[in-house]
Amino acid sequence: MSSPVVPSLHLVLGEEELLVERAVRAALETARKADPTAELTKAKAAELTVPGLAELVSPSLFAEGRVIVLEAAQDIGQELADAVLSYLKMPAEGVVLVVVHTGGGRSKAAKALPAALRKAGAQVTECPKITKSAEREMFVRNEVRQAGGRIEPGAVAVLLDAVGSDLRELASAAAQLVADTGGKVDEEAVRRYHRGRADVTGFAVAEKAVGGDRAAALESMRWAEQIGVPHVLVADALADAVRTIARVSAAGRGNPNQLAGELGMPPWKVRKAQGQSRGWSPAGLAVAMGIVARVNAEVKGQAADPSYALERAILDLADARDRH
Repeated sequence: MSSPVVPSLHLVLGEEELLVERAVRAALETARKADPTAELTKAKAAELTVPGLAELVSPSLFAEGRVIVLEAAQDIGQELADAVLSYLKMPAEGVVLVVVHTGGGRSKAAKALPAALRKAGAQVTECPKITKSAEREMFVRNEVRQAGGRIEPGAVAVLLDAVGSDLRELASAAAQLVADTGGKVDEEAVRRYHRGRADVTGFAVAEKAVGGDRAAALESMRWAEQIGVPHVLVADALADAVRTIARVSAAGRGNPNQLAGELGMPPWKVRKAQGQSRGWSPAGLAVAMGIVARVNAEVKGQAADPSYALERAILDLADARDRH
């Protein structure tokens, strides 16, 4: 039996974090089908030197496979970009290079890199930001289909209304619904599932936190933690809530249905954010944006105790709301 063909160059293009993570994981899994011992190494483009790149992609003495992920390549400089393209003219055997790029970039080299990688034969995975309601509906349908189920159109709307826009929560809910229903997901199944999860999603925690209810937010956070809601989902929900309030506040007090189209979010979410924004000042929202950025990094590895990091963020958000 022949070994699977493993692409030696991947370009993961876009800003949708969950899709980017999945694309990187898929590249690693493909490499490990050919070589189960293949090691994963990640490096940020802005922090990697040309000698550092050379060391990462140099042939191994013991011929072990390697998957090198060059993260945030939109921040790459000219010298490193030239080194990457030079390497691709004669790539090392057994090395898979995965370049993660938002599609933008400040420097000329960064902006030109995706096209150069395409020309070099990269396997491209597009991960565009999902901002429109129709795109989220498509995402939910695809998640259910990939899990082996089918979902009724009405159930998609109910699920989005219950969960919101966070892709991780939507993916988790879709997979769980397929498992619970045997594959046929209807409106009643979604409502039943979310009654069982009342007040324990990351979004429930976030709603109380941005509303300034310290005690209820902390209680919900601890309960969510007890039943296994990942810290990263709570942090993402906090960030989504703050960003949504900031965007809706900046858009003014318009008609929610009109603003929904402009902002790329469902009308119910605009209405909710308009209500929440009454307790926030522009200065408070600016502080809150810093808080959610901090806790997002902390729960992804920077903090020794992610639970404490979330508790501190909830209290800091309430302070930002009250004091500014």
